[in-house]
Amino acid sequence: MRESSSTPERTSVSVSEARDIILAALVPLGSETVGLAEATGRVLAESVRATHPIPPLENSAMDGYALRAEDVARTPAELLVVDEIPAGRFPTLKLGPGEAARILTGAPLPEGADAVVMQEDTERQADRVTVFRGVAAGANLRAAGCDVQPGVEIAPPGTLLHPALVGMLAALGRTQIRVVVRPQVAILATGDELVEPDQLENDGRIVTSNSYGLQAALQEVGAVPVYLGIAPDEPEAIAASFQEALRCDAVISTGGVSVGDRDWIKQVLAELGGDMRLWRVRMKPGAPIAFVTLAGRPVFGLPGNPVSTLVTFEQFVRPALLAMMGRRERFRPVVQARLCEAYRKPPGRAHFVRVSLSWRDGERTATPAGDQSSAVLLSMVRADGLAFVPEDTTELPAGSLVAVQLIHSDDLREEPGL
Repeated sequence: MRESSSTPERTSVSVSEARDIILAALVPLGSETVGLAEATGRVLAESVRATHPIPPLENSAMDGYALRAEDVARTPAELLVVDEIPAGRFPTLKLGPGEAARILTGAPLPEGADAVVMQEDTERQADRVTVFRGVAAGANLRAAGCDVQPGVEIAPPGTLLHPALVGMLAALGRTQIRVVVRPQVAILATGDELVEPDQLENDGRIVTSNSYGLQAALQEVGAVPVYLGIAPDEPEAIAASFQEALRCDAVISTGGVSVGDRDWIKQVLAELGGDMRLWRVRMKPGAPIAFVTLAGRPVFGLPGNPVSTLVTFEQFVRPALLAMMGRRERFRPVVQARLCEAYRKPPGRAHFVRVSLSWRDGERTATPAGDQSSAVLLSMVRADGLAFVPEDTTELPAGSLVAVQLIHSDDLREEPGL
């Protein structure tokens, strides 16, 4: 597999430099309060601490009989059943010598008892229970606060609210929680060659697939996509679309960021007063990418080829939006895999190679997922990850270890790994 050579511009930056430039320019969004039913998938904007112990009282870990361990030191032992304690009922009797209480899982332990014997180790007749196996003091009990003690931090700001955390908030008596606002992100496609999916005809134009891929990517990251449609290759129309997009928290455009006669994005953003922070990254696919701050909002000008759009979104836009949402973990995990085929390229640009992953002889292996052209979306569809080949590397022989970014994993990391 061989890639054609091309010369990067002198003004280009590395992948890591581009990522740093973008993240340094972002401002976190504000917060809002939501009910627990709407909290899953949101990001905490406050520290959550326990206000009381969980469980609040010592309770039974199983169905059985609460008793004094010393009464069953020798078995079989017959005890008088003086109470029935289902879960949710507070015991009212204190157990004395030779007495037991029928108890169900989660029910508070009665005063005087110091253990619970499993139901399976007993036999009940009327108000008497015979215990066939003794237990030690503390057996089959859950201590008060064994889950959570008052004052313990349950989760810091920046934590993703997953089902277990939502359940813990409910257990603490919370009905509402403060979370980071979901960013509204405008999506603008540019190009006279583009049409919507339901307008496709055999006239040489193509569907604006990037617009729909980006909407899906934004929904996956937890942002709110706002699709503004297709702008023709005219500076005035593009400028009007960008001005409409500024009602959102961030803007993504696709196409028009290269150096062609009808690539207007860079010029239009400059005329609107945008501060150009970045243009061109030493990477393939996706070298032409603009990052501009305009009216206090980040604007990402992504390339028009579909694979370039998705790869640059993964490397730069996705972590940027997660940072705006207050997430501490912003980056996809990176694993090591052994290349099944040699890979060659000219120096000067880092390559992100679409690969399929599998296991062979106990090792993770990576195989190119198809044609690596930036216009071939099918190879991205079939890819499990992006193998990273550094700028100055010209050849990786078959069998080489390569870093692979897992593009479908939600097990995020605080560091990029590439």
